[in-house]
Amino acid sequence: MLTGEDDVLQMAARWRRDGRGVALATVIETWGSAPRPVGSHLAIDEDGNFLGSVSGGCVEGAVVAEAAEVIADGRARLLEFGVADATAWEVGLSCGGRIAVYVEKVG
Repeated sequence: MLTGEDDVLQMAARWRRDGRGVALATVIETWGSAPRPVGSHLAIDEDGNFLGSVSGGCVEGAVVAEAAEVIADGRARLLEFGVADATAWEVGLSCGGRIAVYVEKVG
C-alpha cells in the first residue's frame, strides 16, 4: 500500500513515465492548526486519479480541480485556504487555520 510522501512522488513519476499529464500539489505554508504539515504532497493525473493528501474535505477537491487546470495550461498556481474554527469541519480543515498549497505540472 502506498502511503508515504516518497510513495506519492514515486507514483507521480510513474504516471509521468506512462505518458500521463500529472500535477503535484505541495503544502508550502500553514498558519494556526492544519491537518497536514508543510511538505505534504498530493499527486494528480489527467484522469483525476490522485494519491496523497494536502488537507482533506472540500480543500482536497478544490486542489484536484485546480490541478486539472494546471495540467491543461502548464501554469503553476498558489492556492490559499482558510476558515474560522466554527466552520472548519464543514470544509475539511478540522482545526481551523489556513494553508497555502503550490500546484505545479510535472514535466
